[in-house]
Amino acid sequence: MKNMFTRFAADQSGATAIEYGLIAGLIAVVIIGALTTLGSKLSAKFTAVANNLS
Repeated sequence: MKNMFTRFAADQSGATAIEYGLIAGLIAVVIIGALTTLGSKLSAKFTAVANNLS
């Protein structure tokens, strides 16, 4: 049982997958934040153009 626990603690085969998952999650958060900011600025710009055309 002790040998099995030692092998489990030393096994790092899943560490890379977890790291890639964390990086992908961080990239997704940055993209969502950027698109939210860009979307509100773009909406304001379209509103200004529509008001000038009226």
